[in-house]
Amino acid sequence: MENKNMVTVSPKFQVVIPKRLRNALNLQPGQKLFMYELDGSLHLDKPRPMREMRGIAKGVTWEEGDRDHSERF
Repeated sequence: MENKNMVTVSPKFQVVIPKRLRNALNLQPGQKLFMYELDGSLHLDKPRPMREMRGIAKGVTWEEGDRDHSERF
């Protein structure tokens, strides 16, 4: 039995997003997607407006060694 989410990389390194996933994510032709590698896996995300990113690091605590102070002018 073949996995319906399995895709094949073409000789031009292109892939087709399966119809079920296109429909579920409401993807449209010409729409831009953000592609990145994380922990050895390929990920695709819809770009988000900067307003949506507001507060994304809320509650993060910083330690003294987290920043390289040599970058200051």
